[in-house]
Amino acid sequence: MFQNPKLAKWLYVVVFFFIVTGLWEFIVIHFTIDPIILPGPSRIGDQLKKLVLNPYFWQNFIFTIHEVFLGYILAIFIAVFLGIAISMCRVLRLGLVPYIVAFQTIPTIALAPIFLQWFGYGMASKVIMAALIAFFPILINVIAGLQAAPKDEIQMLRSFGASRFQILLKVRLPNSLRFLFAGLDLGIIFALIGAIVAEFVGAQKGLGKMLLQFNEQFNIAGMFAVLVTMALTGIILHGCVEYARKKIVFWERV
Repeated sequence: MFQNPKLAKWLYVVVFFFIVTGLWEFIVIHFTIDPIILPGPSRIGDQLKKLVLNPYFWQNFIFTIHEVFLGYILAIFIAVFLGIAISMCRVLRLGLVPYIVAFQTIPTIALAPIFLQWFGYGMASKVIMAALIAFFPILINVIAGLQAAPKDEIQMLRSFGASRFQILLKVRLPNSLRFLFAGLDLGIIFALIGAIVAEFVGAQKGLGKMLLQFNEQFNIAGMFAVLVTMALTGIILHGCVEYARKKIVFWERV
């Protein structure tokens, strides 16, 4: 129907948005639903404008973004280092991976109070929580990518006397990049979730703190406005990772 697939994609997104918000607004007005129960998109839009014009919102937004990026960078560093070690050492793979998987089964919200006791109510506990949630998908994809390297290429390098480190640099790491970026894509979203979850439990600043404040004020439209900013932030962060993937892993067209 459309010659440009990207244009068609965005057109569908815009049309779907207007259909959903229009139907939502109609239901709220037609059935006279109390804004405390479910505010309409117009009320949420008004609250969103107030947030954007409020310096207090930007202070909290920047604070949360700092938590997300610091936790994300920490998760990448640990996951890549540990993933390489696990993929290169069979003993680590057999002994350590079950504990990592078991640790991920613990509900994250249950760990947040412990981190608050250990690291305080400042930024440190939120960074640790963001890193913890983002760590696992990055690690799993790093291991999968390193182990998915072509066996014939590895065998050829070994026949020419290449060391394990040379094989890692020449074959395993380049072939693992598409797996790595799949993990990075999930990791950045999980880092945002981790920071917000930690702020729910106890925080001095942040978007999670603002959500709790609006909840105490019964400002449901304000809560939805903050949720919209979180969703838009997640979309932008995902787009940044996708852009980096296309530039770095340029030979992949997936």
